[in-house]
Amino acid sequence: MRDLSNYRKNYSKDKLLEEFIPKQPFELFNIWFEESASNSDNYEVNTMILNTIGGDGFPKGRVILLKYFSNEGFTFFTNYKSEKGISIMNNNKVSLTFYWEHQERQVIIKGIAQKTEEAINNKYFQSRPFGSKIAAHVSENQSSILPNRKSIEEKFIYLSSQFQNKKIERPNYWGGFTVKPAEYEFWQGRENRLHDRIRYSLDNSKWNISRLSP
Repeated sequence: MRDLSNYRKNYSKDKLLEEFIPKQPFELFNIWFEESASNSDNYEVNTMILNTIGGDGFPKGRVILLKYFSNEGFTFFTNYKSEKGISIMNNNKVSLTFYWEHQERQVIIKGIAQKTEEAINNKYFQSRPFGSKIAAHVSENQSSILPNRKSIEEKFIYLSSQFQNKKIERPNYWGGFTVKPAEYEFWQGRENRLHDRIRYSLDNSKWNISRLSP
């Protein structure tokens, strides 16, 4: 057994106190995101973990990128035929986790995922680099088993040549989901593991604020 018990860090960069937080959780998320972005040092601060419940009943998390966010929700894009796409379609209760290590902060958002409108899907798809557009077509059967790496590389080369100097249309199986939050939990690391945890829970269009035990 490998012993990791000496992997320790003392958290002391900031604090999260009720008298200094906004009444709306999105405002706090936006503040934290901007502070993280300004201190990112090329770190992708829009990285998040999407957790879904699969058909086998197990939860599964994977790292994806947030592309849009507002008070109405958090939007990401994927292949609807992928494992995560199918999981969301079968159970649209999901969670998003952001961890900004350099700020010693974490945010967990629980919510309901819904497909984004076609216009939003098309707009974002056309903003993607050429290679990313090609990849969306290459990975039509995302999450399926491949015989080897060469098979998908050859498909990428072939489609790249076919689409050269042409407009690449968004495939109909590719698009976005927007997660509408029902709960936010903000975690700020503190000394001696007495971390600050503030939860915002939505109840009849009103956000209730609670402090959780670390």
